[in-house]
Amino acid sequence: MQNENSILTTEHLNLHYGESHALRDVSVSIPRNRVTALIGPSGCGKSTLLRCFNRLNDLVEGARIDGRILFEGGDIHAPDCDVVDLRKRIGMVFQKPNPFPSSIYDNVAYGPRVHGIRDKKRLDETVRESLESAALWDEVADRLHGSAMGLSGGQQQRLCIARTLAVGPEIILMDEPCSALDPIATAKIEDLVNDLKDRYTVVMVTHNMQQAARVSDVVGFMYLGRLVEFGPTGRIFESPQEELTNNYVTGRFG
Repeated sequence: MQNENSILTTEHLNLHYGESHALRDVSVSIPRNRVTALIGPSGCGKSTLLRCFNRLNDLVEGARIDGRILFEGGDIHAPDCDVVDLRKRIGMVFQKPNPFPSSIYDNVAYGPRVHGIRDKKRLDETVRESLESAALWDEVADRLHGSAMGLSGGQQQRLCIARTLAVGPEIILMDEPCSALDPIATAKIEDLVNDLKDRYTVVMVTHNMQQAARVSDVVGFMYLGRLVEFGPTGRIFESPQEELTNNYVTGRFG
């Protein structure tokens, strides 16, 4: 059952891809207005779990789920759940920046237009606010109608974050958002994540334990499809309760 401080809860979640059992009995509550990091070795189910939260696994042939996922108390697999609306409220930023091959302005305005906003003044305001929130406005204000493909990798990733923010999500999912970026661009994204949690809930998959320690409030350690341990970042890294977690965070495996 969800508590008042959680925005998203899984109950005994299992996911199969064909014969492969990718997630095993995962029960977790994601806290509101916090950064939750999912860590663990490659193939442990981190990204699979993340993609469950806005039903992106629906797009994978042979994927089947049992258990429940509750968002603000409602079951996201209920027959009356509007998946388009769900993905508006729970946005996703992918590992590799994926801007549309159009202008910076049109990238950010795309979502609001899809959701029916046509008024130019309102679109202008949304584009500016989203780019400001993504810490990109000052770098691109004079070239909004230039191609997004001309931006650096780090700028493209912040543009993708702005594009996600433009439709007014409540949760932002990030799947290893810095893995394709250099250290300077990574630091900008990390600073941005820290700023975003005042207004949004962020769930981030990262392969970088130092990054998880720097940016997250809460950490979940996954191994072989199971959520082994979940708790405050300091405790997970300094005094984990499970031997598997301790072995992973101290570098004994993974």
